[in-house]
Amino acid sequence: MSEINTRTAAGTPAPATAQAPGADSRALGLAHYAARGVLEHVLARHGSTFQQQIALRAAVTAETAQTPDQLVRSVRASLKTDPAEVRAALDELLDRRLLVVDGPHLLPTDAGRELLAAVAAETAPVSARVWGDIPAEDLAAAGRVLALVTARANAELAALTA
Repeated sequence: MSEINTRTAAGTPAPATAQAPGADSRALGLAHYAARGVLEHVLARHGSTFQQQIALRAAVTAETAQTPDQLVRSVRASLKTDPAEVRAALDELLDRRLLVVDGPHLLPTDAGRELLAAVAAETAPVSARVWGDIPAEDLAAAGRVLALVTARANAELAALTA
């Protein structure tokens, strides 16, 4: 990954002539917030927030029905956020009937699943443009580095909050 492939204002690929910056926390953060900005733009059209989407996805993709506490733990593991903020997002999903209470569990509704599907469909073309022409070996290398950085940062956070 020695060159950067960007797009011009017209959306056409720009020449890949600039040297790629070294990977560091800033580069990772910039990539995250650029991609998250796209997602948040789409979510806003559906009246949803990033935290709501993460919480709803956790409920939809769980192998078994989740209690509110289990969903809070799952979302916190992803977002490293205050439990009260996650509980507020769950309450908002309940208010919008994207989740429902079933005994001790919170279950996604058809409307919740449809929302995730609609957001995925709207973001898919953007994702294809962002990721589509990156060589598989570069994606594999980036994936290995990101997994290592995530594991190390999670360990550091755990040590800080112990």
